[in-house]
Amino acid sequence: MQELLQVADAVAREKNIDKDVVIQAMEEAIQKAGRSKYGYDHDIRAVIDRKSGDISLFRYREVVEAFDPENPESEAKCILVKDAKKIQKDIELGGFIVDKLPPLDFGRIAAQTAKQVIFQKVRDAERERMFEEYQDRVGEIVSGVVKRVEYGNVTIDLGRGEGYMRRQDALPREHFKTGDRVRAYIFDVRREQRGPQIFISRTHPDFLAKLFKQEVPEIYDGVIEIKAVARDPGSRAKIAVISRDSSIDPVGACVGMRGSRVQAVVGELQGEKIDIIPWTQDVATFVVNALAPAEVTKVVLDEDSNRLDVVVPDDQLSLAIGRRGQNVRLATQLSGWNIDIMTEAEESERRQSEFKTRSSLFMEALDVDEVIAHLLVVEGFTSIEDIVETSIDELARIEGFDGDVAAELNNRAANFLAAKKIEFEKTAKELGISSELTGVAGLTQDMVLALGNNGVKTLDDLGDLAGDELRDIVGQDNLTESQANNIIMTARAGWFTEEEEQAAAEAANG
Repeated sequence: MQELLQVADAVAREKNIDKDVVIQAMEEAIQKAGRSKYGYDHDIRAVIDRKSGDISLFRYREVVEAFDPENPESEAKCILVKDAKKIQKDIELGGFIVDKLPPLDFGRIAAQTAKQVIFQKVRDAERERMFEEYQDRVGEIVSGVVKRVEYGNVTIDLGRGEGYMRRQDALPREHFKTGDRVRAYIFDVRREQRGPQIFISRTHPDFLAKLFKQEVPEIYDGVIEIKAVARDPGSRAKIAVISRDSSIDPVGACVGMRGSRVQAVVGELQGEKIDIIPWTQDVATFVVNALAPAEVTKVVLDEDSNRLDVVVPDDQLSLAIGRRGQNVRLATQLSGWNIDIMTEAEESERRQSEFKTRSSLFMEALDVDEVIAHLLVVEGFTSIEDIVETSIDELARIEGFDGDVAAELNNRAANFLAAKKIEFEKTAKELGISSELTGVAGLTQDMVLALGNNGVKTLDDLGDLAGDELRDIVGQDNLTESQANNIIMTARAGWFTEEEEQAAAEAANG
């Protein structure tokens, strides 16, 4: 029966799987054929000698005290201990009586069944091998030949597996036909019902990074690092790079002699324009570089809301925003900051509006004239709380103020906040807002009242909200998405164990 081993060896080599897996598939096929002959109730097992290829067929019967009346197969698969001892005296309860069966004479049906089992087992083993191989290759660029194109989805023969590129993972206006050679990026490998699925992409940001790594030796060697990538696939991309060696210009190295390196990447991406930007830790400088070729006159950072206000000359607005907002969108993705573009005229108008609003607040709350209110705004005070929290000595240092004026301002601010607190507590009580809700960190009195007017009156009510819903109620400008999510998770704290709370907080913050 050496022929059996030769077949197993040939199949193993052809499918690149372990020979023993093929032999096990053969054994299972013979077992199935044996059960079809002797009865499916019996426990039939086959063994193929790994050296000679000889096939042995056995029937196994478990030694039991009594047959299970609820299991109809019990009498076929088991033997009573008294009968077992007649065959083998030293047999114990739970052991097995093994009977050798005559070799099988495969009929047509049995042979077909055996063949199907072998094919299925080999296919399963092949799929498992493919999954393990390509799971380790996630993050690599692979090359293959187009096998099928269906509704824009492309199946690519990768040699030992098939890659699947969905329509959204191919570049716009990129059309494939059978036989085309394609390079793409493996971004996911999953086990699915129909077998392992290898998902590949030509639009993934890391595909661009890997292409540069192949074209630029300094990136491959780690001298230059790619810090961030933002893409509008098929149209434009921005890539931020930094050099670990001060003598090497990271932008020049990526561009190459006469643009040879960047053009090789552009050619692979069907003409996608690529801006290479020097990365720096200074956010303002980096964003100015990222918005090139537009000129920037001013940058204002708001770290609490992770927002940047960028001021550009009037004639640079369209260039900074880009066609359909592309330039500012890519700069936002690259930097991780929300960027608002405005002209110098718009910025001046907004500044005047804020100045007027804050001056009016101080004039009304502190009962002071326009001059004092303007002085407070110019000094950077934005709220009544700022005045209360500032010492009288510090207030007295403001030009035009003395100790008496400073003390009076501080006193009026404190009285205003005290009166506001009394009014807040009265309104909150009328609305039925719980004391737990009024004590949530991050919510101002105005926010709490806005929630109460919208039916959110307890911690559980607050916990039932989504981040967007909370921001809609209190005002999108008053809370960032991250702040809203943290407040909601605080409200939900009593719902979870410590481990669940930590996992939920991580999920809420992405």
